[in-house]
Amino acid sequence: MKKILFVCTGNTCRSPMAAAIARHLVDQKYGGNMRVASAGLFALPGSPAASEAVAALAASGIDLREHRAAVLDPAAVQDADLVLTMTAAHRRQVLDLVPEAQGKVYTLGEYTGIGGDLEDPLGRPLSAYRECASRLHTLVAAALARFAGRDARGDKSKK
Repeated sequence: MKKILFVCTGNTCRSPMAAAIARHLVDQKYGGNMRVASAGLFALPGSPAASEAVAALAASGIDLREHRAAVLDPAAVQDADLVLTMTAAHRRQVLDLVPEAQGKVYTLGEYTGIGGDLEDPLGRPLSAYRECASRLHTLVAAALARFAGRDARGDKSKK
């Protein structure tokens, strides 16, 4: 089973939201045939997701309450088939940590071809988290479609 790893800074906002959205979409559209994880470059292990991140995803029926932050482990990068970071700086840091992962580490925006870095909503109001979650829904859906070899409609790509 293929594995996607989402990476951000603290693993309490962007990457856990991205992973939760991905799991939801994988279950709905891809028959649960992908493993999804998240980690943070500077995470405090065991920290819960930001309450605003939990609230932002709850509006879509996605439960993030059980999430606990994890520090990025080089083995997780090596084990993943695809590593998607929230910013170009995160991408560089992952590749500094695991240089041999070149070719499977991208920013989410780069991999989907939709925009650049995903701004950290930490410390901002719930509306910023909702905006981030909305953008993540679009980006993650596009990333999963590409990863699964399908176009945005779900049709198999003719590669």
